[in-house]
Amino acid sequence: MKKIYRSLFLISGIFFSGILSAQTPAPDTTWTQMYSGGLFDWAWQVQQTTDGGYIMVGDTESAGAGSFDIGVIKTDSEGNTIWTKTFGGDSYDVGHCVKQTSDGGYIITGYTYSYGAGSSDMWLIKTDVNGNLEWDNTFGDTEPEHGYSVVQSGDEYIVTGYTKSYGEGDYDVWLVKTDNLGNEIWNQTYGGPEDDRSYAIQSTSDDNFVVAGFTESFGAGNYDMWL
Repeated sequence: MKKIYRSLFLISGIFFSGILSAQTPAPDTTWTQMYSGGLFDWAWQVQQTTDGGYIMVGDTESAGAGSFDIGVIKTDSEGNTIWTKTFGGDSYDVGHCVKQTSDGGYIITGYTYSYGAGSSDMWLIKTDVNGNLEWDNTFGDTEPEHGYSVVQSGDEYIVTGYTKSYGEGDYDVWLVKTDNLGNEIWNQTYGGPEDDRSYAIQSTSDDNFVVAGFTESFGAGNYDMWL
């Protein structure tokens, strides 16, 4: 069987992971870049940084300590690599969100099977401006927990994702608030007896937060968008 490798593909700051159809008209571009070590390499999020470049996060099989590790790439404004970092252990570790922080460093969330209390734990990682680890922390119990989005609020961080260890039922939306060193201040679950998950969080103009995901517990039936 022919093996297909998937690579990170950046087009003017937008990631495409996978295979582009030959019938799809090529968009107008200013530049393109590809990042691959020869195995499976995925990008989940990209953000423009204050220096005009880009920071991206995902997971990589081509580099790191284990099966898949969190992979972070910093580029200049033309997509040329400035530095790369991996975070992980012997097992499966995935990064879903990276944001530049007020001190110029980066906050990353995802999940880890290498560390923590259970099968997979929410993982929060803080780096300096050059991607060097400053601290990290895991959150969870014996059931799966995943982190999907993080936002800075003053000197604190709010992470959202989902948990099966806590809450009302199957998976529940989970918010975890930490201090500036990643120590938990509080956590909250939202959901019912069925599958409820969140994938994005943003700060609002009234200093609160808005969270988006889906719910199977409420709404019109099957899965509904949940805000």
